[in-house]
Amino acid sequence: MTGVPASAAGNHRPAAPAPAPAAAVVAKPSVWNIANVLTMVRLVLVPGFVVLLLHGDGHDPAWRSFAWAAFAIAMITDLFDGELARRYGLVTDFGKIADPIADKAIMGAALVGLSALGDLPWWVTVVILFRELGITLMRFWVIRWGVIPASRGGKLKTLTQGVAVGMYILVLTGPLATIRAVLMGAAVFLTVVTGLDYVRQAVVMRRAGLAARRAAVARAAVEAVTVREPGPTGSAGEPGQDA
Repeated sequence: MTGVPASAAGNHRPAAPAPAPAAAVVAKPSVWNIANVLTMVRLVLVPGFVVLLLHGDGHDPAWRSFAWAAFAIAMITDLFDGELARRYGLVTDFGKIADPIADKAIMGAALVGLSALGDLPWWVTVVILFRELGITLMRFWVIRWGVIPASRGGKLKTLTQGVAVGMYILVLTGPLATIRAVLMGAAVFLTVVTGLDYVRQAVVMRRAGLAARRAAVARAAVEAVTVREPGPTGSAGEPGQDA
């Protein structure tokens, strides 16, 4: 007798460890969610907005008011779709692609349409569209290193642009026409300043990412050399033998 219970004898097979709890499966949000629907509404509004803006000779106050209403709805949906997607976990690959396209489409259509009608200088349209397109491409350029967040200046730029362009869509005269010109000047200034700041952030982010990658490669090389070096008592990975 060994005094050891039969269940604890040497030939007893240890109990199998309890299986780890299965990880909770996180369901991907459907493409047909409220955030994406608002984005699609904004995309659909673009051709309708262009038709309303250019109807007739493009200077009828009534039709310009209808165009302003379409533009305003598009801007309002832009304020809500991104916030809803982040707050309620409705971010989808479709939304990541369609949202910036919808933003640039409605703003670009308004700027080009107003310049074509002679209501807005072409250089303003070129500066704004060049900045918007350039920053969008730059975001894709540095996306492997990280995401450049929207700054307060960028949000203020978007708001100022929206208000200024909205006022240019309406047929305004007198002091209101002066106010919209001042707002557009502020929008162009913010467009340029925030664009340069985004470029600075992108350069810094890329340099940091490249430095981190070089450091990781160097660390991996050092670890590989250390493993291959022979130990003091024998060849690498083998213990020394007594004579």
